[in-house]
Amino acid sequence: MTLGKRAFVLIFPVVLAGYVLAASLLYFSQSHSILGLERARLWQQLGLLGAVFENDVTKNKSLIYSLVEGNAVRLFVSEPDASYRSNAIGVLMQKNVKSLSEDATRFVSLAIIRPPLSVDFYYENSQDPFAEIPQAQLLHARSMIDSPKLSGWSYIEPEGTSPLIVHSQFLDPLTFNQPVSSAKDGSILIQTAVLPRPFLDMKKALEREYGAKIEISNHPLTAKGALSATVRLGPSLHARLTPPPGHLDAKLLNLKLLLAAGAVVLSLFTIGIVLVLVRRFITNPVARLDKQLMEVMSGRRRELAPSDEAGEIGRLSANMKQLHDNVVESFGLVQSASWTDTLTGISNREHFNVRSNQMLDGARRSGTGCTLLFIDVDNFKFVNDKYGHKVGDELLRTLAPRINAIVRSVTERRELPEALVARLSGDEFAIMVQSNPADGTITEISRSILGLFSDGFEMLEKSYPVTASIGIAIFPDDAADLQELLANADAAMYQAKAQGKNGSARYSRSLHEKRTRQRQIEEELQTMRPDDEMHLVYMPIVDGRGKVSGCEALLRWTSPLLGRVTPDEFIPIAETTGLFSKIDSWVIDKAMSQYGQIRRLFGADTVLCINISSAELYNKSISDRFCDGLVRYGIEARSIEIELTETYAVKLGDLSQRNIDMLRSKGFRISIDDFGAGYTSVQQIIDYPAETIKLDRALVESLTNAAALPTLRAVIALCHAQDMQVVAEGVDTPEKMALLAAAGCDLYQGYLISEPRTIDDLGLWAMQRLIEQAREKSPSSKTGAARKASQA
Repeated sequence: MTLGKRAFVLIFPVVLAGYVLAASLLYFSQSHSILGLERARLWQQLGLLGAVFENDVTKNKSLIYSLVEGNAVRLFVSEPDASYRSNAIGVLMQKNVKSLSEDATRFVSLAIIRPPLSVDFYYENSQDPFAEIPQAQLLHARSMIDSPKLSGWSYIEPEGTSPLIVHSQFLDPLTFNQPVSSAKDGSILIQTAVLPRPFLDMKKALEREYGAKIEISNHPLTAKGALSATVRLGPSLHARLTPPPGHLDAKLLNLKLLLAAGAVVLSLFTIGIVLVLVRRFITNPVARLDKQLMEVMSGRRRELAPSDEAGEIGRLSANMKQLHDNVVESFGLVQSASWTDTLTGISNREHFNVRSNQMLDGARRSGTGCTLLFIDVDNFKFVNDKYGHKVGDELLRTLAPRINAIVRSVTERRELPEALVARLSGDEFAIMVQSNPADGTITEISRSILGLFSDGFEMLEKSYPVTASIGIAIFPDDAADLQELLANADAAMYQAKAQGKNGSARYSRSLHEKRTRQRQIEEELQTMRPDDEMHLVYMPIVDGRGKVSGCEALLRWTSPLLGRVTPDEFIPIAETTGLFSKIDSWVIDKAMSQYGQIRRLFGADTVLCINISSAELYNKSISDRFCDGLVRYGIEARSIEIELTETYAVKLGDLSQRNIDMLRSKGFRISIDDFGAGYTSVQQIIDYPAETIKLDRALVESLTNAAALPTLRAVIALCHAQDMQVVAEGVDTPEKMALLAAAGCDLYQGYLISEPRTIDDLGLWAMQRLIEQAREKSPSSKTGAARKASQA
C-alpha cells in the first residue's frame, strides 16, 4: 500500500468523526438556542399583547372619566323629564361619546344604570339602532352593585359577540362625586364598554402563528412545558399561550439535515485538500529524498542535491518557517480576541490597563500629559429593566462606535496621537487621550459625547431616556498612576451625576474631601453603637381639622468624630456597605418602644410611620422584626405604617414583593414615601400595593398654585381611585394647605404644623396645642374676638 493510500485510510475516518462530533455538538447547542429564542420571543409577544390590552383598558378609563367630567351625563341624570332626557339629552350624550372616541368606527357603548338594575340609558356605536345592553354586561353591573367596590373594570365575553372591556363607576346623583359605600344604593352606575380591537387582532394573529388558542382566565396561570408563556392582563385577568409540542420540529429537522450534509461535504473537501498537500509537501519530497539517498547508497551519486525546494532539509526548513508564521499569526489573533470587548468590538478592561500604562509611561518620560474620561450611562438599568436586556445590549453596541468616531475625528483633526477607547464593564466606558489639558481637546470630546444624549439616545428609530455622566482626571496633576487616575475619574463621574447628570466634572480637591468623608462615615458606621449616638425625632401628621392622625419616626445621628451626619449622607453609604440592617433594626425597636407615649398623647388610633431601607425588602427576616416588636410592646399591626420610597417599585423583585405581601397580610399598613421624586408612571400608581401615598415636598411645591390645581386634583383623585389615602409633605404655608385641601388631600405634614421633635418635645407641643384649642373654645376668647371684630 502506497503512502498516499495509507494517509487516506488513516485520516479520513478521523476527519469524518471529528466533523460528525462537531455537527452533533453544534446541533445540541443550536437546538437549545432555537428553543431559548423561541421561548423569549413567545414571552415578548405575550408581553406586547398585555401592553396592548393595558392600553385599551386605559383608554376606556379615560373615556368614562371624560364622560363623567362632562355636562352631558350630569344633565341626563339631573333631568326629571324622562322623555326629554331620553331624546334631547340622549342625543347629546351620543354625540359626546362619538366625539371622545379616537376611532369613529370602533365599538363604544355607554350605559347608565340605577340600582337595583334599572337601565336608564344605553347607547352603542354600532349598526343596530335598537341595540340593547348585553346580558353579560348586565351581569357585571349586578356584581358591581352587590360588591362593596365603587369602581372597577372587567373583561367580558357576551354570547355571540366579540369580547368587551367594561369599566364601571358609581356616582352620587347630587354631588356627582364618588359616593361613600353606605350611600351606594342611592347612587347611579356609569358603564362604558369598548371593543379591544387591537388586542383581539393581535390575539388572533398569535393564535394563527402558533397554532394554539390563547387561554384567558380570571385565575393565575402558570406556563406549561418548556415552550409556554403567560401574561398578567389585569389584577384578576391572566392569559397563557402554549404552542403544540411539534411547533419546532420542522426547524430542528432542517437543522439536522443541514448539519449532516455539511459534515459529509466538509469531510470530503478536507480530506481532498489534505491528500493534495500531503502528496505535494510530504510524500513527493520524501520520495525524492529517498531516491537521492538510495542513489547515494548505491554509489550512483556522491552527494545530495542542494537543499532548496527539492532537498529534504530545504523542505523541512520551509515547513518549519511556515509553521512558525502560522503560530505567530494565531497567537496574534488570540491576543486580539482577548483584548476586545465581545459586545461592542472596542478594547476591553485588560487591554485598556496594558495600553494605558504604556501611554502613562510614555507621558512620564516625555513630560507631557494624559487625560482620562470616565463615562457612565445614566438610567441604563431603568432602560434595561423596562425594555429588556436585548435593547440594553443594542444600546451599548450602538454607543461604542459613536464614541469611537467622535474621539478619532477630534484627535485626527488636531493631529494628536491615537486615543484609546474601551468598555470597562457594564455601561462604563473610558477614554485615554494624550493631549495638553489646556488645548480644548477634552472639552470638545466631552461636549460631542454629551450631544449624543441631548434629546435622548436615538437608536432603532426610537429615543431612549438615557444620558451620560463624564468624570475627568488628568495625569500627572490629579494622579500618579493608572489605579489612582481611574479612582479619581470615577469620583468625578459621580460628581457629574450629583450635578444633574448628562454633564461632565473634573476631579478636584473637594471631590477628594467628599470621598474622604464618605470613607470616614463608613468606618464610623461599622463601629457605631446606635443607643449611644442615634436618636429618633417625630414629625406629626394631621387631618384637615388639625387632629394628629400619625407621627413619622425620623432618624438622627450625631457622631463623636464627625458631628451631626444627615440621613442623606449616611443612609446611602449604609445601604451600599450592608450596614443598613443593623440601623433599621434599631429604628424599628426604638420607634415601637416609644409608641406607647405617642398613643397616650394623641389617642389609640394614632399611626406610627417607620421608614425602612429599600434594601430591607430583600431581607427575609424583615417581617419577623416587625412582628417581634408587636409582641414585645403590645402594639396592633394596624397602628404601624411602613414607609417605602416610591422608586422601589421600579426594581421590585419576587422576594421584595413576597415580603410586602407578607407584611400586609399580618395587618401592617404600607406607605409609598416621596411620591413624585422618581420614575413614577400611572401604571405604577395602579399597581402599588399600599394604603397611603405621600406626595414628595418637591411635587407639592410645584403643584400648589392656582394654575396647577386641576393637575393636583387629578393626581389626588387617581390615588383615591386606588383606595389610597394621600398625605402631603412639605406643607409650610397656609396657602399651600388651602390649595391641598381644595384638591381633596387627606392629611398634611410640614413645618407649618410642626418641625421634627424628640418624644419629650412632642409631649410639650401636644400640651401647647391643647391649651391653644381650649383658649379658642372659651367664651372669653370668643367675646374678645367679637370685640376686636367690631372695633375693626
